Amino acid sequence: MKNNHNVDPAEEVGSTINDKHAIERYFSRRLQVAMVGEGVLVGLAGGIVITLYRLALSRSESLLRGFLSSAGPTPARLGLLFAGLLCAAVIVARLMQFEPDTRGSGIPQVDAEVMGRLDMRWPRVLVIKFVEGVLCTLSGLSLGREGPSVLLGAMAGKGVSRTLNKEQGEEHVLVTCGAAAGMSAAFHAPLTGVLFALEEIHREFNAPLVISVMASAAMADFVTSHVLGVSPVLHFAVVGDLPHADYAFVLLMGVICGVLGALHNVGMHSLQSGPFAWIRQRWGDAVLLVAFLGSGIVALVAPELLCGGDAILQHLEQGTGLSFALVLSLLVGKYLFTSICFGTGAPGGTLLPLVIMGALIGTLCGFVAVGVTDVPLTYFNNFIVLGVAGMFAGSVRAPVTAVVLCFELTGTMDTLLAATAVSLIAYVTANMLKVEPFYETLLSSLLAKLPEPEGYQSTEVVGSKVLHTHVVGVGSLVEGKAVSEVPWPHNTLLVTIDRAGQRIVPSGPTQLQALDHVLFIMDADLESDTELLLQGLFGGLSDESSMGTRQGTEQV
Repeated sequence: MKNNHNVDPAEEVGSTINDKHAIERYFSRRLQVAMVGEGVLVGLAGGIVITLYRLALSRSESLLRGFLSSAGPTPARLGLLFAGLLCAAVIVARLMQFEPDTRGSGIPQVDAEVMGRLDMRWPRVLVIKFVEGVLCTLSGLSLGREGPSVLLGAMAGKGVSRTLNKEQGEEHVLVTCGAAAGMSAAFHAPLTGVLFALEEIHREFNAPLVISVMASAAMADFVTSHVLGVSPVLHFAVVGDLPHADYAFVLLMGVICGVLGALHNVGMHSLQSGPFAWIRQRWGDAVLLVAFLGSGIVALVAPELLCGGDAILQHLEQGTGLSFALVLSLLVGKYLFTSICFGTGAPGGTLLPLVIMGALIGTLCGFVAVGVTDVPLTYFNNFIVLGVAGMFAGSVRAPVTAVVLCFELTGTMDTLLAATAVSLIAYVTANMLKVEPFYETLLSSLLAKLPEPEGYQSTEVVGSKVLHTHVVGVGSLVEGKAVSEVPWPHNTLLVTIDRAGQRIVPSGPTQLQALDHVLFIMDADLESDTELLLQGLFGGLSDESSMGTRQGTEQV
């Protein structure tokens, strides 16, 4: 039965007025136009920051490779190399200690910021993340620019919001716009930036939000392309879509990429939470020495593996001197080096290395398809593009973004049908293996470490974690109750409440209302029992309502 609570009439009237004001603002044409203008401002600010960032990274990689190729490995030069790497590791460690929100990729921090669980100091994060990215690239670490670019763009959006004195809800929208601007400018891919921000960051679709995010991504891409040019990131000429008779290879590639994408996630997270976590517990950020000094060894043995992967990309684009064994060794080496750099918690992304690994997998599949069967050589580059789409979908678990990313990275839509098929099959395959999506795992780990909302008590969520969403049923046991009054299951943490498009960070007195979408983190080992308890709490008056409580379950 529905719970009845005494409500102060004045509070009820005030709440009604505020709700009416919020609805009027939500549907206001003037507000929608203003949001587009603000999105353009965020895109301009983010585009300028990311353009400077990409120029700095490019210059840093050129300096590193120039130093390595200018002379032989004499004792003096080796000493200078490793001394420089040691100094860079110490500086980056100090910067991370000074501003912990700059650790790792940066994308989970943006997620938490939009959720309202983090309130990053945007000027400090922006400057420190910029410097850390340059130092990591100058040191040759196998990290990408997309994660830091998303964070830098988001902080530019927050800066615009604070300058314009926006409320929290609009600030979260502008942070999302900044994230889209960062991804757009990082890869010259505005549509990918839009989809990534909506699918991975804000997790909400409505017309004002989509339009403002599009304006931000387009402006950021315009700024970046004006300075750096408009050529696509991947220069692979594709003559047309694969003949339908050869689509068996497409299906097979989907399965392969799904399996390898899942293995990619397992390896990355196992290293981060296993041996490197053990080192970090004992010696703190000295664990970074493994990545930085390891980079010196890689520079002497296989310099192609350094940095994000542009050197490997040039080899693939030229297509000369490649063999199956060489490509396989580059794939294994890139994966291992990236896993080590990421596992230490070094401040950098993994998406560009993931794109490179996808291209290498596609190249291997192309060798087999062209060399063993009668697939014409003119379609060889198709497999490279399909490898990128499949690995992105299998790891990140965002197949729509994967298809659009391939279209924008290559500048052609000839592979659209095949890329869609590969992405969907890779997505399904990775989910069937029950391996968590890459960024969802990072987000759940970050949220579990953050302080709980005031007044809300729960036990620590340990071990593997999953995210679940439940809807408050009409007449359910939790409807009308404060968060602190509900006997939540063991090892369960309430993260956010989505109420009619408004995201609420819950505290003890927060009252649950019918049709609220409530996001939880829970222990994966106790998932079944916890779900039964939550279904009992959230189920409505009827059996159909109780069984229809939308689990919206998302394996993290």
